[in-house]
Amino acid sequence: MNTTYPIDFVIPWVDGNDPAWQAERAKYRNETGDSRSARFRDWGVLHYWFRGVEKFAPWVNKIHFITWGHVPEWLNTEHPKLHIVNHKDYIPEKYLPTFSSHPIELNMHRIDGLAEHFVYFNDDTFITRPVKETDFFRNGLPCDSAVMKPVSMKCFDDVIDLNNIIKAEQNNLLIINHIFDKKSVLKKYWRKFFSLKYGLALISSLLVLPYRDICGFHIHHLPSSFLKSTFEQVWKDNFYNLDRTSQNKMRFNTDVNQWLMSWYQICQGKFIPVSLKRGKCFHTGGHLREMVDAIVQQKYSMICCNDSSADSEFENDLNALQTAFNSILPEQSSFEKTVSMDSNGQ
Repeated sequence: MNTTYPIDFVIPWVDGNDPAWQAERAKYRNETGDSRSARFRDWGVLHYWFRGVEKFAPWVNKIHFITWGHVPEWLNTEHPKLHIVNHKDYIPEKYLPTFSSHPIELNMHRIDGLAEHFVYFNDDTFITRPVKETDFFRNGLPCDSAVMKPVSMKCFDDVIDLNNIIKAEQNNLLIINHIFDKKSVLKKYWRKFFSLKYGLALISSLLVLPYRDICGFHIHHLPSSFLKSTFEQVWKDNFYNLDRTSQNKMRFNTDVNQWLMSWYQICQGKFIPVSLKRGKCFHTGGHLREMVDAIVQQKYSMICCNDSSADSEFENDLNALQTAFNSILPEQSSFEKTVSMDSNGQ
């Protein structure tokens, strides 16, 4: 079954080695927030993301490639399905420049020409075997899971307040419980919240069922399906919190993030339940061998290669990852210029 509406992909990327970008970022080093360089480290595997999309998801309508201003030298910017999106093209000027992923993500609905149905990819998430439109959307609704899982509510002091939560997921949760009543949501959408497709993960939902409030949801760290209209509604309902987050140059502990949009969709019943086993998140440090095997053997439709490598391990892990991707995606895609590239995709 194919969809009758266009589905776009959105992916942000930054070249952490760009001197101009480094100089701009250096101006804000004294800003409070998370400015660790590992957040901007390039693994040189972006061309495999494009190869995976072309080979395994050729049905995609448009790819919106978000960038600070630079693009990879090898990228075919004239490709008819590719839309290069500079931060200044869609993020309001008062939020720029930004070196936090949160404003980049929260404002995606402002991208010119973005379809109502789109899939958001972090640049460390990849498609590694064929996928269909219906793996992401069915009957016009995003495919997602509503497995409830507690989010830690530890904070700087004993006052749970939007100004005081350490992580974005905690801030998201406070907003969700302010907008939605758990009892009403479960009563209305119980078939989706307790779908047998979740398998043993349902145990987690059952364990938190007695609690009055929504305790959080399982975060899959895989490509996320969104409705553009959800972003518009969340901004309308929570302008103060999203505006404050978007003004932060670096990640900060009062931020919210794009998971707020996912949780909105879940609490509104605007999703189709899917299994948690359609993909997996790996950490390059401790799970390198398992991750490489998953890629080479194409065990999952989608994977996340989270950067957890120590500086001393980076080169070794990078080579292993590139070799693994090249084993399943050795041929250049039409998104690449027809020139030879080295192992780093340059």
